Amino acid sequence: MNFSFGHFPLDLIVLGLVAVFLVLRLRSILGRRVGAEPAPRPMAPPPMAANVVEQKPEPPPPAINYDIPTPDTRVGGVLARIGALQPGFTPQDFARGTEAAFRQIVGAYAAGDLNVLRQHLTAATFSAFEAAIQSRQQAGEVLRSEIRDITDIAIIGADIDETTGPHPLARIEVRIVSDQISLTVDSNGQPVAGVDAVTEFSDLWTFERLLGVNTDGAGWRLGASRSA
Repeated sequence: MNFSFGHFPLDLIVLGLVAVFLVLRLRSILGRRVGAEPAPRPMAPPPMAANVVEQKPEPPPPAINYDIPTPDTRVGGVLARIGALQPGFTPQDFARGTEAAFRQIVGAYAAGDLNVLRQHLTAATFSAFEAAIQSRQQAGEVLRSEIRDITDIAIIGADIDETTGPHPLARIEVRIVSDQISLTVDSNGQPVAGVDAVTEFSDLWTFERLLGVNTDGAGWRLGASRSA
C-alpha cells in the first residue's frame, strides 16, 4: 500500500493538527461567550444649567390705616352704645368688615351683579344702584373697575335712631381712601368717564342696621355713598 500524501507536505499537516488542538484547548479553558455582548452605552452629556431668571416677588400691598375714635369722643361714645345694644359689635371688627364690603360692592357694581348688591345694600340704595346699572347697560357702556389698594378706613360719624320701634337703627359713616382704576367706555371702546390710570378715590359710605336683630339679612348694609 502507498502511504504517501502526494504533493501535500507532511510537516504542514502536523502543524495544522497542533493548531486545532491548541484552539480546542483554549476554548475549554476560557469558555464561550453566550449571546451578543451589549454595546457600550454612550454617556449622556451633563445637563446644562438653565438660564434661570430670578423673579423678584411683588411687594405686599400697603397696610390699611384704621382710624377709630376713642371712647372719650362723641363718635366713640356712640360706638360704645352700639356695642351695648348689639352683642359682639366692636369698632375694630366693623372697620375690618368695611374693607371686605367695599371690595364686594365696588366689584359687583362694575359687573352689574344685582344678586351681590342686594345682599349688601339697603332697599333704597339698591334701587338707585340698579337704575344706574340699567342705564349703563342700555347705553352699551362698560365700567372697568379695579381696586389696587385700600389705604385708609376711618370711622368719622355714628348715631342711633331710637324712634324706629323696638329696635333702634344705628348708622356709621366711614371714609374710605383707595387707589383704583375706574373707566367707563362706550360700545366702541371710547372713554366716557374716568381714566385708564390708577387714581386715588376718597368715598364716604354710611352703613346702617337694626340693633338687637340677629336674623339673616339683618347685618350692616350700605345706606348711602358719596365722594368725600
